[in-house]
Amino acid sequence: MSRATEDTNRRMLRARDAMDRAYAQPLDVPALARIAHVSPAHFTRTFRATFGETPHRYLQRRRVERAMFLLRETDHSVTDICFAVGFGSPGTFSRTFHGIVGRSPRTYRKEAVPANVPTCFTKAWLRPTG
Repeated sequence: MSRATEDTNRRMLRARDAMDRAYAQPLDVPALARIAHVSPAHFTRTFRATFGETPHRYLQRRRVERAMFLLRETDHSVTDICFAVGFGSPGTFSRTFHGIVGRSPRTYRKEAVPANVPTCFTKAWLRPTG
């Protein structure tokens, strides 16, 4: 792997780590591109080439992963969870959740059972792929 490729990968990882830490905050491509020290257009292209999905889709999936945990492990309302993970409206949250998980947040909550296994196993087993 060339030095330039390693540098690019490091920059993309830095931006992805920022998304993982601040997934509930409003994040946009220009802000993420600044973290990676590249232009917004270059960031979007390179992120997709590196991770196989757009920054927006990665952030949505990350938010849905957190929502899945909260739906399983807490009794917070779906609306509260929607805003806690960074979605701006319950409709967008439900549509995105259904698109990634394959069922609505309410249905997921009814069918999900809190697991008595280490969190790392639960995350790996239940990670949405959509």
